[in-house]
Amino acid sequence: MRLWLRGLGLQALRNFREFCGVHTQLPPLPVPEKILAVWEAISLGRQPVPEYFNFAHDVLDMWAQLEKAGHRPSCPAFWWLDGRGAEVKWSFAELGTQSRKAANVLGDACGLQPRDRMILVLPRLPEWWLISVACMRTGVSQLTEKDLKYRLQMSRAKSIVASDSLAPHVDAISAECPSLQTKLLVSDSSRPGWVNFRELLQEASAEHSCVRTKSGDPLVIYFTSGTTGAPKMVEHSQCSYGLGFVASGSRWLGLTGSDVFWNTSDTGWVKAGWSFFPTWAMGSCVFVHEMPRVDTKVILNTLSTYPITNFCCVPTIFRLLVQEDLTRYQFQSLQHCLAGGEALNPDVRDKWKRHTGLELHEGYGQSETVAICANARGTKIKSGSMGQASPPYDVQIVDDEGNVLPPGEEGNIAVRVRPTRPFCLFNYYLDNPEKTAASEQGDFYITGDRGRMDTDGYFWFMGRNDDVINSSSYRIGPVEVESVLAEHPAVLECAVVSSPDPIRGEVVKAFIVLSPAYYSHDPEALTRELQEHVKRVTAPYKYPRKVAFVSELPKTVSGKIQRSKLRNQEWAR
Repeated sequence: MRLWLRGLGLQALRNFREFCGVHTQLPPLPVPEKILAVWEAISLGRQPVPEYFNFAHDVLDMWAQLEKAGHRPSCPAFWWLDGRGAEVKWSFAELGTQSRKAANVLGDACGLQPRDRMILVLPRLPEWWLISVACMRTGVSQLTEKDLKYRLQMSRAKSIVASDSLAPHVDAISAECPSLQTKLLVSDSSRPGWVNFRELLQEASAEHSCVRTKSGDPLVIYFTSGTTGAPKMVEHSQCSYGLGFVASGSRWLGLTGSDVFWNTSDTGWVKAGWSFFPTWAMGSCVFVHEMPRVDTKVILNTLSTYPITNFCCVPTIFRLLVQEDLTRYQFQSLQHCLAGGEALNPDVRDKWKRHTGLELHEGYGQSETVAICANARGTKIKSGSMGQASPPYDVQIVDDEGNVLPPGEEGNIAVRVRPTRPFCLFNYYLDNPEKTAASEQGDFYITGDRGRMDTDGYFWFMGRNDDVINSSSYRIGPVEVESVLAEHPAVLECAVVSSPDPIRGEVVKAFIVLSPAYYSHDPEALTRELQEHVKRVTAPYKYPRKVAFVSELPKTVSGKIQRSKLRNQEWAR
């Protein structure tokens, strides 16, 4: 096993450090060969695509061997707790052993073969990460989502993995899903018609030969959110995810081999994968708190109690965290904080930094990509910007015909795919060639998001194409209005959407959750005050002509605000 490229290792690391910026720490030596090759290739502007690649074999197993040889820090690879006293810690070697046993369960009890599909629907239990790695070892494509009937029928999955709470729902629809052959239960109890995963794992052999996969072979399938139609299946390859997160793992996440990274994302969201691929690629520890629902005090206590160095959650959660009395908490290990999944309001960044001394590094990407833009560690942050293009992507703002627009002009956020398609882009929309073709215009993949780029190469998010509000020929991005509203002390949370109007076609409507101190204020007077605030801070035509005060906003389980539900509610009236 060549863990150190012939005479290339140190130069590769120097190149990569220069490419990442002076503040990036060098990773521990030595490094798995294919990870090092990616660093070298990206730093030189090349496409680092080996013919064969498998994340479990070429990364996780290599870290395990380095661990056994004493070349890796002693921190665990995986650390899980439930907040009630239960705790799981695995080294890379233990993760390897357990995932090989899980791979045997998938192959023996479930009869799954390479390229078969399996839906994995679990809360934050250790088995979610374990089975994810087992899928890599067996060549089974993993699907994740929770709208089961549609997903099972569309994906033609042969197996499903679920917990006690979801099993009855699966039983209710399984007769309508003819491809479904095996139901795997993650539980300490049994259920008729289900195979108990934990019992089989105990008995399974730890000997398993990892399937040999090509870089372009399917690895994981994610369903898009379906905000503009039925959800689409996005297929990623062994390479696009397994190697695609190497750059962002160091540049944006700022990880090294001794770091402990906690991302609060739910397992049903693509961001859970965005956490463990770059974390394990860098030899760092994935930290997980089961936390069945968002609880700011649990989050803050966990950050204070455990040696978490790198922390990520959606901006909405950060907004809730800064409402707490942060002076009561000491984050002695915390070094680097990240936000992603929706636009980050500048006032949230300012409050977090003021209370903790730590900057919030925003990043941007999609189910179809890895990180497209990011505020890399050690680089200048422009408040409100989602950062600069994340290598190896060439990111531009283009018009509807795919022509590059000059700095300052609003257009489509796009990634260049010709003459060379980035290796870290999805393969295609599964069983949907029309959607795949429509996603490209000229030389670019069109993200479906609107934005602008300034003269320094920083990108500014304006909103989804379907979120942008067209009012009396004015195009209004909801994010800008939300950011201005969030600066007012009365606003705890807010969401801005379009609402039908007989004269203007549509107007801006703001849904606002009030801060407790403003509960007793007169709603009409407060509405006028908020409208004047928006007029004063931004252009007068952008102010919300309609305002609704609500007790809560619709959110995903990860805490991401669902504007689409509010918009659909308005237009269904």
